[in-house]
Amino acid sequence: MSTPRIESLPEGLANLADFEPAAQARVDAQAWAYLNGGAADEITLRANRAAWDAIQLQPRVLRDLAGGHTRVNLLGRTLRHPILLAPIAYQRLFHADGELAVAHAAAAQEAGLILSAQASIDMQAVATPMLADATAGPLWFQLYWRDDRDFMRDLLQRVQAAGFQALVLTVDAPVHGARDRERRAGYQLPDHIRAVNLGGRKKPLDLQPGQSVLFDGLMPRAATWREIDWLRATSPLPLLLKGVTHIGDAREALDRGVTGFIVSNHGGRALDTLPPTAALLPPLRAALGPEVPLLVDGGIRRGTDVLKAMALGADAVLLGRPYVHALAASGALGVAHALRLLRDELEIAMALSGCKTLAEASPELLWPGSFPAYFR
Repeated sequence: MSTPRIESLPEGLANLADFEPAAQARVDAQAWAYLNGGAADEITLRANRAAWDAIQLQPRVLRDLAGGHTRVNLLGRTLRHPILLAPIAYQRLFHADGELAVAHAAAAQEAGLILSAQASIDMQAVATPMLADATAGPLWFQLYWRDDRDFMRDLLQRVQAAGFQALVLTVDAPVHGARDRERRAGYQLPDHIRAVNLGGRKKPLDLQPGQSVLFDGLMPRAATWREIDWLRATSPLPLLLKGVTHIGDAREALDRGVTGFIVSNHGGRALDTLPPTAALLPPLRAALGPEVPLLVDGGIRRGTDVLKAMALGADAVLLGRPYVHALAASGALGVAHALRLLRDELEIAMALSGCKTLAEASPELLWPGSFPAYFR
């Protein structure tokens, strides 16, 4: 299958949230819990969304906005807009066309795409529509570290050969968070869905009696700074780290040749009670300066959210769960429509805020008294 099927859109779609009921009707309860659940009490999951809502805009009026645009610069490229699709695993859980449909939609709407290492569609099939369209956004590949350097070297070579332009290493989830909603639903990956780009089997754990599966089995295999050095030496592609929240870690990563960061708390799915990403972004930008590429995810739902993120220092944003809702609701056309809605909302927000270009988006665009306590 090289092209996704064309389906009709649900009626009454006015924003990204409108896809959710149609999606839930088509997805089984286990997969729905996997997609939408967070870790533990889901405090961080809720806080991501609440933080964007709490920040208020402070518009300027009577400005000449003729010729305005949403273009941004990222890793040496000029993008038509700052919206990329976040890496989400096993998208064939939600639609038969999975990541293939998402790639066609992203290319059609000039959006960037970060493909999950745990994608359920072959990486070359996903890359083809993105690379065929000169106006498409960037195409990056997300990694989880596997403690097998021969395997990792082969994977990096395949990623580069397929045309991916950067690597994104997720560093905030060496183990799964305590995802209560998944466990209550009894989530298990179906036999017909697998991470087709990984292949092979992980080495079994070799534990002695009384040893911890986590601390004696899994954590010795997790990535450390040594693996960052190895990735930088092994692949010529730019390397971004996803999930860095501490300024000290970010500075060390830059010293080791990392290109940039995705400010993320894993969508509230790893460690609960982390601050929302809207609060994590400004101190990282202030500490690292204006030149370091910073993207942000977590709770982005509206064009005003995108504008607020840019004003707080982001170079681009990642859209997560909502595009999978759109995928489940109506395949490639649903994802394309969701992206178009968000792009249109961003332009409206800019126009009504007196913001001609996203380079003009600064903290002055945000109402100071609207910031919750965790921003101060």
